[in-house]
Amino acid sequence: MKLMRDDHSRLPFFVYGTLRPGEINHSWLLRGRTTSETPAVLHGALLFDGPGYPYAVADERGRVHGDVIHPAEDLYQEVLSDLDRLEEYSPGAPGNLYERVVRDVRTYSGQTLPAWVYLAAADHERDLREKGRPIAGGDWKHR
Repeated sequence: MKLMRDDHSRLPFFVYGTLRPGEINHSWLLRGRTTSETPAVLHGALLFDGPGYPYAVADERGRVHGDVIHPAEDLYQEVLSDLDRLEEYSPGAPGNLYERVVRDVRTYSGQTLPAWVYLAAADHERDLREKGRPIAGGDWKHR
């Protein structure tokens, strides 16, 4: 089944911090539950070092390095729920740490595709812009 541009039901995820391969949350949340993990870049975002984990915020000046992960089809809903819980995201809820949004990402091989990305929620974004520490180069693994 070909994914239509406006069909967000089964998009891959772009992960840029503790969910990347080799990082702590990948080990217990994603290992063995994906069909592929591909290095990619999110353009139009800056990466900030948060308390213990990173936050990406929309900003045309930057880019964030990460990985596109494709959950196994039979585990998609379970992975989606687990990721939302980890990121403390609930659709439309006040107080979310992150918002899950669709953004185009570009793989290192040049393919552009839509993916779910967790960006800092508005309150956290304001704090990060005022007091946060951007991660030079936008790569959590090389902070």
